[in-house]
Amino acid sequence: MKVGLTYDLRDEYLSEGMGIEESAEFDRPDTIDAIESTLRYLGFKTDRIGNIKQLTARLSSGDSWDIVFNIAEGVSGFGREAQVPALLDAWRIPYTFSDPLVLCITLHKGFTKRIIRDIGIPTTDFALIEEVSDINQVNLQFPIFAKPVSEGTGKGVTKASKIVCQEALKKVCLDLLKRYKQPVLLEPFLPGREFTVGIIGTGKNARSIGVLEVIIRPKAESDIYSYTNKELYEELVTYRIAQDEMAEHAADIALRSWRGLGCRDAGRVDLRADSKGMPNFIEVNPLAGLHPEHSDLPILCTKIGISYKELINGIMESALHRQDKHTHLCGRIRPPLNRSEHLLN
Repeated sequence: MKVGLTYDLRDEYLSEGMGIEESAEFDRPDTIDAIESTLRYLGFKTDRIGNIKQLTARLSSGDSWDIVFNIAEGVSGFGREAQVPALLDAWRIPYTFSDPLVLCITLHKGFTKRIIRDIGIPTTDFALIEEVSDINQVNLQFPIFAKPVSEGTGKGVTKASKIVCQEALKKVCLDLLKRYKQPVLLEPFLPGREFTVGIIGTGKNARSIGVLEVIIRPKAESDIYSYTNKELYEELVTYRIAQDEMAEHAADIALRSWRGLGCRDAGRVDLRADSKGMPNFIEVNPLAGLHPEHSDLPILCTKIGISYKELINGIMESALHRQDKHTHLCGRIRPPLNRSEHLLN
């Protein structure tokens, strides 16, 4: 079975003049190396494609694949994560992870929260700042948390994101509007524990595989999982597997969110507890980072005894099952879903 790999390589964009933070969501060469070598170990033939422009050229020349392992983030627009899947849909080529509809919705944190709220899943009230005049209409109690509505990897999140007064609210919103050229999402600041829940599978076959608690160390930017804290996580953040009652509740909320939004194959759901200890949905990452040592989902897997090979195999099994091609798996590695369920029980 021939597997194409689509991705955005960070070094390529840096060489074109893109900034460090601007390119933060794109992948390192060793991430692509790890995915490709694992797929080959599992018995697949691989073909590196690259970004959407390189994919377009390959499709135009008549190339095709049995399935594409897609981790391309895209460069611009609210639909950037959906661009490669939409192109593959047009060519009727199967791919891993979520479809264009899900990727468009989940990239916009405001739209995502509206759906989550309608499903009946706990999430905070929020406000969207699309222009300066919206700031005076905000009806949220301080402290308020602010971030760009459609960024990941902590982009736009700094120690200034926790806002305690109207003057600071205006200053932060104006800065984010100018820098990121997109709406600002405002939410009441949640003071409780922070979790990220790993999910593998699709629909009724999806499972919460573990709950990773994010603990900010004293020397870090306090109270928030900021861009700086994420980039320097080895010095500033402690990750631990949580298995208590609150963590179990977080896992249940995450799984309901994943299924309710229609996410596929694998990813993460981020939550934070309010002052009453209720985990609240923050956001979902349907294209989670897959660096074997530095990305949250593989870190979680490592801590609960799931190997990187098992993770990639679980992703492929889910994607191939959706295409009724699961019999093509070589069978060397069994997916981790059932083996790790006891961690949440």
